[in-house]
Amino acid sequence: MTEQGDRDTGLNVIDLNADLGEGFGRWTLTDDEALLDVVTSANVACGFHAGDPSIMRRVCALAAERGVRIGAQVSYRDLAGFGRRTIDMAPDELADEVTYQIGALDVFARAAGSRVSYVKPHGALYNRVVTDEDQAAAVIEGIRRADPSLPVLGLPGSALHRAAVAAGSPTVQEAFADRAYTAAGTLVSRREPGAVRHDEDEVVARSVRMAVEHVVVAATGEPVPVAARSLCVHGDTPSAALLARRIRAALTEAGVSVEPFA
Repeated sequence: MTEQGDRDTGLNVIDLNADLGEGFGRWTLTDDEALLDVVTSANVACGFHAGDPSIMRRVCALAAERGVRIGAQVSYRDLAGFGRRTIDMAPDELADEVTYQIGALDVFARAAGSRVSYVKPHGALYNRVVTDEDQAAAVIEGIRRADPSLPVLGLPGSALHRAAVAAGSPTVQEAFADRAYTAAGTLVSRREPGAVRHDEDEVVARSVRMAVEHVVVAATGEPVPVAARSLCVHGDTPSAALLARRIRAALTEAGVSVEPFA
């Protein structure tokens, strides 16, 4: 199955997504309301790395009101580590936990008059399924149990997308506005200095270049091809909503239509 990014990137149409609902109880992290006024897709934490039932319900309701697509951001069961610690799990157990998270979020999405429209792994799981074929296949199995038609948002060329294509599931290619890239087109580990870009002017400029020219400059200086249908702005970065507004305005000024993929 052809990736949606392959079909659409030449049209200068891009989706803007952000991670939302990343709080727990009285603790809050993301400015959900402000970001939902800007993005077209919301990757909602499903309770395993962040989020709880009340937060999930509230974010789904706000997203539905604004016509923002709701995505299940599935992760390892790691609240203490914010889902950024790798966990070795049996594939069938991982698949079950992916299905569980999607189902939990979908109940709240449907109660709000919407539905889960896609799935995106979070943190360590996202990075793991770039190369780990077994865990990638388990994630896809978990998604297909919930709904075989759900698109999978992830890094182009990843094991996750290969597993999805093999299973007949739709895929959507993603790029990152504020993450450093390697020359191979993967993300620089957060353990490395400079893995997250904080200069807002730079982030805005590289976002436009990825959407218009389909290229990003790697941390080592090489131009890297980027074919993406969706662009991620991390919701947990300082002033994330203001940065997202700047990116969206710059994309529009450059002739890029900001539209959801799902």
